[in-house]
Amino acid sequence: MPKTKKEKIDLEKQLNSKTTLEIGPEIKEIKMKAGKNGDGDKKEKIKAFKTILSGEHIVAKDKKALDLHGMSRFGEVKEKKVYYSFIEALYLLERKKITVYHKGKKLSFDKLLELASSVEPNFFTRYSVFKDMRNRGFIVKTALKFGADFRVYDRGIKPGEDHAKWVLFPVYETSSLTWHEFAAKNRVAHSTKKNLLIAIVDEEGDVTYYEINWIRP
Repeated sequence: MPKTKKEKIDLEKQLNSKTTLEIGPEIKEIKMKAGKNGDGDKKEKIKAFKTILSGEHIVAKDKKALDLHGMSRFGEVKEKKVYYSFIEALYLLERKKITVYHKGKKLSFDKLLELASSVEPNFFTRYSVFKDMRNRGFIVKTALKFGADFRVYDRGIKPGEDHAKWVLFPVYETSSLTWHEFAAKNRVAHSTKKNLLIAIVDEEGDVTYYEINWIRP
């Protein structure tokens, strides 16, 4: 059956209310403080290296890409190559860590953003959250296999050393969802033994975070 207006819940109002249910999730805003090293690149600087846009991935063969992956876990290593998602590549391009070429032409930030937005839905919202979390020193990786956008590791933790602390869902501030959809996100976090983090992005790209925890009376 189609959803009625009454079934729709304005997400921002829902989360700003900070309601605690008798049995269920506790919703609270949390402050994600910035780390000392920004995106976690440590003090060693890596000069920009060349990458190639191939399909829906950006690929690097340069040793610098492997070094960057070792320090900050950007991309996925396969057969001595590093494969970046659009979000990772756009972030690295904005920070002047890489250059991106497609069919022999060097892509600007705006052009790569345009291409990525045409391929991936909700790209600006997701990129705004990825960028904000990386700038604060958190390692952020995809969580599609968990049914979420991202998984986030606590500061000082790299994938392979320990499990991610949060599953993260970025949403735009005017978005809405039903209680059923909200509960489904909680179930994803509970089933993966992670905390649920919802990131609200406003029209200027600023991000506010809400952590949802299960409580018992």
